[in-house]
Amino acid sequence: MQSDALNISINDVTKKYGDFFALKDVSLEVKSGEFLTLLGPSGSGKTTLLMVLAGFTRPDYGSVKFGNKEVVTTPPHLRDIGMVFQNYALFPHMNVEQNIGYPQKLRGKSKSEIKESVSEALSIVKLDGLGHRGVGELSGGQKQRVALARAIVFKPQILLMDEPLSALDKKLREEMQIELRQLHDSLTMTTVYVTHDQTEAMTMGDKIAVMNQGKILQNGTPNEIYSKPRSKFVGSFIGSPSMNFIPIDSAIEKGATSIFIDGNEFNIPEQHEGTIADKNFIGIRPEKMTLSENQGISGEVYASEYLGTRNVLTINTEVGQFKVRVSKDIKVSPLENVKISFDSHSGIIFDGTSDKALQSAYM
Repeated sequence: MQSDALNISINDVTKKYGDFFALKDVSLEVKSGEFLTLLGPSGSGKTTLLMVLAGFTRPDYGSVKFGNKEVVTTPPHLRDIGMVFQNYALFPHMNVEQNIGYPQKLRGKSKSEIKESVSEALSIVKLDGLGHRGVGELSGGQKQRVALARAIVFKPQILLMDEPLSALDKKLREEMQIELRQLHDSLTMTTVYVTHDQTEAMTMGDKIAVMNQGKILQNGTPNEIYSKPRSKFVGSFIGSPSMNFIPIDSAIEKGATSIFIDGNEFNIPEQHEGTIADKNFIGIRPEKMTLSENQGISGEVYASEYLGTRNVLTINTEVGQFKVRVSKDIKVSPLENVKISFDSHSGIIFDGTSDKALQSAYM
């Protein structure tokens, strides 16, 4: 089963409900055959954007193109898209084969064509031999596979998925993440996948578009999103534990080579040209922080989480509470006094007013 993938072009899409902007001037390019994850908290606009792509929601302004074709006014059934919903949306009065074959029936396919395509779809999602079962006889994972088979049975060029794994347990969810990614690669469809789980987004996506308050804040590869967040929101939303934000004691002058934190001097890379804020923060990932015997930010251990190959320490300091990821061999106890240090070249300086990164080349 092969599809001819299409690229997706979204330009200046806006959707309002009263005075509320569900989407505001959203522009995004999804390359043909790419797997894009839309990531953000509840209410960020990611599902609304997916519904715009599916045709269930019409934007107030903007353009949506599949390939070279404008589809804003095209009804859902004419968009050549497969859709997998969060709640499966299976027909309870139909068995597995009938559910999967329903899109083909709507397209006027013959019984022999439907049987052949359903058999192929069942094989792809590893449900051979279960075609005559009722929906009520299936497990959650099996229902999700049926929903996926129904979405791909007619070989769509674009596959849209709205948090399809959210109802599954952790182990099955992780297994299905791998299977969905492998399925995407084998079918060569363009896939847009909505999730609020940043680990899922990082695992599955070629690109991640991070959304908040109806806007796309950053779009890039998982490595780019993690290593070079363009705002404090993206830095805090991506990563577990999330990025630490440490207030810098004073304004940074152009050409400065050091910053001061809690009375300690740390080197920084040369600043990019541009306005330097009066109030700044440096963002440091927990794995880039270390415990120091000498110079560093003074703090007290609040908690230690054992995570197999490493420990995550929660440390209270005068300038904030920070997470530090250390080797499991480093032993510290609650209430113990420690000093935190870091290689400032592995940090990102953010404007404390706009939350935007002042430079993006640190990491």
